[in-house]
Amino acid sequence: MPESRSQENSSDGFHRIILNPMTNPSSIPSGSWPSWVSPDLVAGRSVSLSDLQAEGDRLYWLEGRPQERGRTALVSLKRNEAPQDLLPTTHDVGTRVHEYGGGAYRVSQGQHVVFSDRKSGQVWLRGNDGSLVAFASTPGCAYTEFSFDRAERGVFCVREDQREAGEAKAAIVWLDRQSETVLVEGDDFYAAPRPAPDDGHLAWISWSHPDMPWDATRLSLSRLTWHDAVPQSGWPLTLSGETLRCSTVDPVWESAETLLASCDAIGSWRPCRFWTDLTHQPEYLPDPGGETGFPHWVFGQRSLRPLPDGRLMAQIVTEGVSQIGILDSHGWTHHPEIDAAQVPVLFDDTFAWIDTPADAPPAIVIGGRNRQVRQSFDFPEGVDACDCAVPVALSFPSEAGETAHALYYAPVNRTHALAPGEQPPLVVMAHGGPTARANSAFSFKVQWWTSRGFAVLDVNYRGSTGFGRAYREALEGQWGIADVQDCIAAVRHVTAQGLADPKRCVIRGSSAGGLTVLSALASSDVFAAGCSLYGVTDLRALAGETHKFESRYLDRLIGPYPEQEALYLARSPLSHVAEITAPVLFLHGDLDKVVPLAQAQAMHDGLLTLGRHSELHVYEGEGHGFRQEQTLKDSFSRELAFYQRVFAGQ
Repeated sequence: MPESRSQENSSDGFHRIILNPMTNPSSIPSGSWPSWVSPDLVAGRSVSLSDLQAEGDRLYWLEGRPQERGRTALVSLKRNEAPQDLLPTTHDVGTRVHEYGGGAYRVSQGQHVVFSDRKSGQVWLRGNDGSLVAFASTPGCAYTEFSFDRAERGVFCVREDQREAGEAKAAIVWLDRQSETVLVEGDDFYAAPRPAPDDGHLAWISWSHPDMPWDATRLSLSRLTWHDAVPQSGWPLTLSGETLRCSTVDPVWESAETLLASCDAIGSWRPCRFWTDLTHQPEYLPDPGGETGFPHWVFGQRSLRPLPDGRLMAQIVTEGVSQIGILDSHGWTHHPEIDAAQVPVLFDDTFAWIDTPADAPPAIVIGGRNRQVRQSFDFPEGVDACDCAVPVALSFPSEAGETAHALYYAPVNRTHALAPGEQPPLVVMAHGGPTARANSAFSFKVQWWTSRGFAVLDVNYRGSTGFGRAYREALEGQWGIADVQDCIAAVRHVTAQGLADPKRCVIRGSSAGGLTVLSALASSDVFAAGCSLYGVTDLRALAGETHKFESRYLDRLIGPYPEQEALYLARSPLSHVAEITAPVLFLHGDLDKVVPLAQAQAMHDGLLTLGRHSELHVYEGEGHGFRQEQTLKDSFSRELAFYQRVFAGQ
């Protein structure tokens, strides 16, 4: 049976986990238990669910399908009918803006759908009769984050112009069937163009190098005038970010005169009301008890939703854990029964959302978990929530008196358990970004390991979001140091409690997390092995080769380049190849434009030259992040086999 665990606070204020005695110990060592999480289930029989929208009598969402070579399908469900695909398989909904995309479709009140095709970049309009008409998008440009005007004549959107050599140029444009009109330009980046309900104003956020959107943005507003059904944008007015450096994200119109957005000028992202009449001062809403904003890695994020009755629904992240809250005249009420990946939508006189519990498949639900309309996968026969590991949130001491955070998952398998005194192997996860966070929602990246008898420690090292601006800024100038210290401190914290075998700890991370992995291997002996998935190895090369969105990201994480070239060299794992003695596995796509394959190849070659144990596997046709069925199957299986060989050779 799955082991039980409890948690208590010790006298030093940090959490301690207590594993209760287990029955029916397994004769098979932990780390090798037979698992219900098969490669086929992970890759071939599961889909990803995202970007839920509702209009009229229909729900809409996107499904990422590994079995269709990673294609993203647009799916709709009409009230009391079965879900159906809305587009032929020749269309792949997505966008290349900022490489990470997001916000690739939008539904109008009249149930017209505008979307971007990932492969061609073409913008299409799907009529409510199923017809497809090309919008006047420009070859060599990419588009995202669409918003219809009230009469549904066209859309406001963000355009990234890649027609000329050098950095892509950003703008907010108007698209319809006949024309493309530039409305706002001049800043390096734009997001969230949102027309007012009466089409009298347009709001947006923007930022410029060297800032990232979680460093500093401007919330702006301009008056719209219309000529022959085409809008013209007036002189922009700045609502937030002109005199005070802060990050304002996720604007949403409350009325034609008021706008809500999450602003962190007072220390964390919190709802703030702005007026089109600038004689009114911005007004912060009551403290929600956490952050209501998210780092702008992808477009289309919506964490605030004004409700028709005047209340406000928000997605709130407290100590790294997400929950839904509703603000009324009496204050905030939290709704733990709504475990949503994004703020719910109104549908059928209730709410619908993508349900993301820790112990069940992600699913689209209407009104509650008992009314599911689509699951990302089905549990195999005889498997249920009892077979899933759930996280325990930890806080623990790190270097220089700092406190860091993590999610700990104990191994779970109904037919196997740890023998008395047995300590499981530990997989430490360093999330990407590094401005991101460990997420408590169900993930095969966790269950793959815990079902086989591994414990998992998903670290929210300094720099992670969901803990306020000060914690996020604690990584400035310290990338490759503070994150590494926190991962090592996390391991020592749980091994001191007997929650993991100190001789069988491994570390894995993707993208920015790959740098953390390699730096941790070079600076400590707590890890028996590591896996870098499309990870950073050479900071100088990254500064010169990566895409526009992140090309100045390192200015704050490391320092200005090339002025601080020596520091870039010192922080690069490639400079510390000789200090890595543990085996390393590199997994990388040959089409990666964010962290080019050459980064992994150089590190791999350097380790082999020194006679170290290094393995590199390259996946054809994959970019930054794996999407195809065969890639997902192979990468999970290959990493497991790698660790098992390492443990067997100890």
